[in-house]
Amino acid sequence: MELRISRLWDGLPVRPDEEATIAVKATEDGLDVSVNAVFHRDPPPPSPAGSTDRLWEHEVVELFLLGADERYTEVELGPHGHWLVLRLDGVRRVVEIGLPLACTAAIAGDRWTGRALVPWDVLPSPITHLNAFAIHGTGDARRYLAWSPVPGERPDFHRIHLFPALPRPLVRAGGGG
Repeated sequence: MELRISRLWDGLPVRPDEEATIAVKATEDGLDVSVNAVFHRDPPPPSPAGSTDRLWEHEVVELFLLGADERYTEVELGPHGHWLVLRLDGVRRVVEIGLPLACTAAIAGDRWTGRALVPWDVLPSPITHLNAFAIHGTGDARRYLAWSPVPGERPDFHRIHLFPALPRPLVRAGGGG
C-alpha cells in the first residue's frame, strides 16, 4: 500500500514539491516501511543518527498505526538517519518510547529516502486504521502535511478518531500475529 501525503493537516492541497510518500508492506518479520520525500534542508537533530526523542520537532515523516482500544504505534523517520518509535495506549498516553528499529536513510540532491522494518511485537494487532504525516520548516514557515486530514483549531496528529479504516486489517504476512 502506498500513501501519498499531499495535503496540509486541515485538508488544503500542498505544492507537488512538498509531497511525500510512504509505502507499507506486511512481511513475516514486521511492517516494511519506505519513505520517499522532498529534502527541505531543515537543521538535523543535535544528536547522532539513531533513536531520537522529540524527533517531531525536526524534518520528519510519520506513520501512525492504530488497533483496537485506542492502542497505536507512532513511527517517525528523518532524512539524517534519526528515528523514533512510540507505543501508545490511549490518545497521547505513551507506554513505551525509543524502541529499537532497523532503519536506514539517504539524502540524494533534493530528495531523501528512508526504510525501516517495524517488528510486529511493537505494533497493535490487527492494525485497523492508519494515517501518515510529514513535517518540515522552522518557525513561522513550519508546515504540517497529512495523508488523511485531521482538521481542528491547530495541527494535531493524535486525532485518531479521524484516521481512515483500512479495507482489510494489516496482520503479519502468513496469517500470524
